[in-house]
Amino acid sequence: MHVGDKGIMLRDRLIPDKKWTAFGRPPQKLARSPGHWKEWFDACQRSESAGSNFADHAAHLAEVVLLGNIAIRMNQKLEWDAANMKFPNCPEADKFVSPLYRDGFAL
Repeated sequence: MHVGDKGIMLRDRLIPDKKWTAFGRPPQKLARSPGHWKEWFDACQRSESAGSNFADHAAHLAEVVLLGNIAIRMNQKLEWDAANMKFPNCPEADKFVSPLYRDGFAL
């Protein structure tokens, strides 16, 4: 539930209902999915990406989440140099990016 100055949003509804009615549906910008499985089969047959192609976003999303975890561990604001995969303002945090492996557990 999100409570704001102009109303409450519960899942996908605005409360009170008169606000939901006044808001209406947002304009359609993307084609509606015919369903997960049909979209997946169509993408396989036509060699096109599905509308929910998560692979385009997965690496960036994972990087943001993992960097957030490191910032929480270090308990400070971190600067991230993505090209070099280093924290310029906190070299001690670099150990979480590429940890040392114990003998017998190297990748």
